[in-house]
Amino acid sequence: MKRFTVCCFSNGIHKNRTRNPDKRLRESMEISRKDNEENNNNVASNIGSDHTNVIVNHDFSSGMHSWHPNCCEAFVVTAESNVSHGVLDPSKFGTYVVVTNRKETWQGLEQDITSRVKPCCLYKVSATVSVSGHVQGLVEVMATLKLENEQSPTNYQLIAKTCVFKEKWVRLEGMFSLPSLPERVVFYLEGPSPGIDLLVQSVTIHSESEPALERVTAEDETIVVNPNFEDGLNNWSGRSCKIVLHDSIADGKIVPESGKAFASATERTQYWNGIQQEITGKVQRKRVYEATAVVRIYGNNVTNATVQVTLWVQNPNQRDQYIGIANAQATDKEWIHLKGKFLLNGSASRVVIYIEGPPPGTDILLNSLTVKHAEKVPPSPPPSIENPAFGVNIVTNSHLSDGTTNGWFPLGNCTLSVAEGSPRILPPMARDSLGPHEPLSGRHILVTNRTQTWMGPAQVITDKIKLFLTYQISVWVKVGSGITSPQNVNVALGIDSQWVNGGQAEINDDRWHEIGGSFRIEKQPSKALLYVQGPSSGVDLMVAGLQIFPVDRLARIKHLKRQCDKIRKSDVTLKFSGVDSTKLSGAMVRVRQIRNSFPVGTCISRTNIDNEDFVEFFLKNFNWAVFGNELKWYWTEPEKGKLNYQDADDMLNLCSSNNIETRGHCIFWEVQSNVQQWIQNMNQTDINTAVQNRLTSLLNRYKGKFKHYDVNNEMLHGSFYQDKLGKDIRVEMFKTAHQLDPSATLFVNDYHIEDGCDPKSCPEKYTEHILDLQEKGAPVGGIGIQGHIDSPVGPIVCSALDKLGILGLPIWFTELDVSSVNEHIRADDLEVMMWEAYGHPAVEGIMLWGFWELFMSRDNSHLVNAEGDVNEAGKRFLAVKKDWLSHANGHIDQNGAFPFRGYSGNYVVEVITTSSAKVLKTFVVEKGDSSQVITVDLQGL
Repeated sequence: MKRFTVCCFSNGIHKNRTRNPDKRLRESMEISRKDNEENNNNVASNIGSDHTNVIVNHDFSSGMHSWHPNCCEAFVVTAESNVSHGVLDPSKFGTYVVVTNRKETWQGLEQDITSRVKPCCLYKVSATVSVSGHVQGLVEVMATLKLENEQSPTNYQLIAKTCVFKEKWVRLEGMFSLPSLPERVVFYLEGPSPGIDLLVQSVTIHSESEPALERVTAEDETIVVNPNFEDGLNNWSGRSCKIVLHDSIADGKIVPESGKAFASATERTQYWNGIQQEITGKVQRKRVYEATAVVRIYGNNVTNATVQVTLWVQNPNQRDQYIGIANAQATDKEWIHLKGKFLLNGSASRVVIYIEGPPPGTDILLNSLTVKHAEKVPPSPPPSIENPAFGVNIVTNSHLSDGTTNGWFPLGNCTLSVAEGSPRILPPMARDSLGPHEPLSGRHILVTNRTQTWMGPAQVITDKIKLFLTYQISVWVKVGSGITSPQNVNVALGIDSQWVNGGQAEINDDRWHEIGGSFRIEKQPSKALLYVQGPSSGVDLMVAGLQIFPVDRLARIKHLKRQCDKIRKSDVTLKFSGVDSTKLSGAMVRVRQIRNSFPVGTCISRTNIDNEDFVEFFLKNFNWAVFGNELKWYWTEPEKGKLNYQDADDMLNLCSSNNIETRGHCIFWEVQSNVQQWIQNMNQTDINTAVQNRLTSLLNRYKGKFKHYDVNNEMLHGSFYQDKLGKDIRVEMFKTAHQLDPSATLFVNDYHIEDGCDPKSCPEKYTEHILDLQEKGAPVGGIGIQGHIDSPVGPIVCSALDKLGILGLPIWFTELDVSSVNEHIRADDLEVMMWEAYGHPAVEGIMLWGFWELFMSRDNSHLVNAEGDVNEAGKRFLAVKKDWLSHANGHIDQNGAFPFRGYSGNYVVEVITTSSAKVLKTFVVEKGDSSQVITVDLQGL
């Protein structure tokens, strides 16, 4: 094994999930100790005094000229002064300044650099520092910028941080860039505890680049310097670990995939340790970049682990942001390629890209890392589907008229036979799709001798599936007698190596049950296998009337539009007054709806609101908002007692100032993996106290500001608080939340309610869950259906809404998104879901789970591309919203009235008399289907 060079990094840029300062200090200690061993008793040489240095009097050769102690005292030690501070002899180490009489950690040495820095320029800071006095172990020294504007609060921007031993000189290095120039920029050094003297020998700030906005970068130029390690480890550093350059390791078994060398991040003690490069000033906001890394892992007996490319961004207001660019399972056997995109919404004062992820002790090997401006992907064309044959069953021998010999075969060593006595009518959801249809045969497949859960009837349907069509699945199923526990029965598809869920039901009796589901294939498979599976081994399975047919989306939307006309519109009569009726008779009327009152909202994040293009689309097209993470407990209190409400405050201020209503998501999250570790580590008493503190803190702070709260998210899929605190805790959460903020509607919220693929959260289970809460006194006021749906089929969605609607509670789609690589199919799915929601009387609002590319929880679900282009799905969304605006033209009748039918919301009416006089008036149609008479005063016409 040939080893070239070693590099350590000690500036301490750490993830926000490790915020304990004592822990950070310990993690940096070993690195700094090694740095000091290498520099033991060797002073770092004075840094050059060329005219490009932003700092005036950088080496204190002119005494304290241009420098000022910040609320403390300072003096210069020189060889001529015959004075030394501790053991740091100036005749040996040169001139330095002593900052003393410090009573606060922020007190130190400062210099005003306002006139010598430019906006959007990248600067490198380097200082030689030490400490003296009552020092025990390591202490932190920091370089900071103070940014002052008369009309806004002062901001502080951390540049660099290092750990220092007593009377040992250490180099402190970092970089910064200012997106815009404030009225005053002050550079200063700070950090040691009160009473400890800060020693400074030399300071430089040099420009590393011209302003980024003035620089013309070739499209194929990589942002990363030395991406293939052709120049050794230059520009690379370890993220609180060592990095080593290799041409091979493991006795020559591991060599670079390309080039001559690769780097390893070694001596890793945390999963976020890795190899990094600072790219501050090289990436522009609102521009999409693509990162590509070639990686593998090595050592510690770990054969595979997640490796991730991450971006650390520090904003001018000191808010840290971590952007996961790409991740994959890496192995110790071969190099893999990681590729992903990122975008910065706001201005960044520091940007660092790094590789992280494997367990501590496992090395990360990096062969190359590039970052380039991402090429724009051309929009996908609409798929061409010839003869879709809507409603035609693609299953061979579904009626079993040929027994099981035609089309069917047993999957596994089970036995198939034909039996009589199954239902003769289609399952309800299929009837809703197909309408009048021939009856079923009454015959079913009986599956016996099942020794595995996956055994059942199967059929190859490869040649019958058409790409991009949405298929509905409908079937009657039953299980054999003698079962002692609920049995899951599933219609599944094997699409090459992928398993697709076509619908699922839980059975605990001897009745026939309906399974309804759907699927869509967007890539041509080499084999598509249909099969029914699920009961425990030894349990017989019965399958009847299996139907798989493509659904007609346009026919469904026509039906829903007729439905919306019935349930969402009102008969409205405009009664005009204030003018002689003789002037009005025959006057032309133009009625235009300018805003529908039906809530249509979206998920937003704190970083989104730094992007003015995002904000413009958001404010123009939505009237509700929900925060993606910023109100969740793990965000507002990542460490016990350390509350962070600033992000939520910023977002709430934007919404309230623009009349956007907000949902509070969420007070608690019942799924254990989403509960902070510090809570999981508590005993029962302490968890209960923490829960009460969370309720009091959140709901008192925002009383009256959030219209809804999701009280305990996903209770059908998790039980952390119930397991720890007992079944009554869920009811108590609702009761306490209502007491603290009676104005808020309290929701349950869960997923897979509407798609038929999850027995845990089928409508029947959800109804039972809600009734149980209500019977125990929980003031449940609303039902949340998340709506993360892959291939929506109207009757399946509508069936779930009908079943939940009997509870009489408002239903909201709280996290709606649809996903397809093809933008036109995505648009189709979104259109169907919006009309399904609007066309059901129990649904009172829709919340999209985001709309901007790279800021969605699911790939291929965005409506607006990352750089602001509205795609086909976004255009369809806007078109549907336009369809939800009512318009009418006509003439005022002899009674001074004009009748029309319209949706609830805000309107403008234009009246034009026969003498060409015009007047514009606004009015509001209230929600409800009863007739409304609205008086419009035309006085002055």
